[in-house]
Amino acid sequence: QLQLVESGGGLVQPGGSLRLSCTASGSILGDHDIGWFRQAPRKEREGIACISGDAGFRIIREAVRGRFTISRDDAKKTVFLQMNNLEPEDTGVYYCAYSTRMDDYCSPTWAEYDYSGQGTQVTVSS
Repeated sequence: QLQLVESGGGLVQPGGSLRLSCTASGSILGDHDIGWFRQAPRKEREGIACISGDAGFRIIREAVRGRFTISRDDAKKTVFLQMNNLEPEDTGVYYCAYSTRMDDYCSPTWAEYDYSGQGTQVTVSS
């Protein structure tokens, strides 16, 4: 049974950085598309970034482009979301999601994923 665990969230001041990790257990991570999503208070869940199974294709949401990067280490069964220059608008619960699809494309849409973790809280505040 696949399980995803997000970690690395916390409270940070504006302009600070965090690195979120999404670690899989119970199944391989390699070759599967992974997405990061955010749910801010009173807002719809939105796609932040995704990476294809072969790491050759990535999508970064325009609002965070240039500040966030996504990467993966399949040997460690972990996908990372590096978040720099954080803004209060980045506050929310961050979820990673796993797709059983194995291809050279990833989707920024929640419905395209089959499993997700419990989320990790990120709060950007002074």
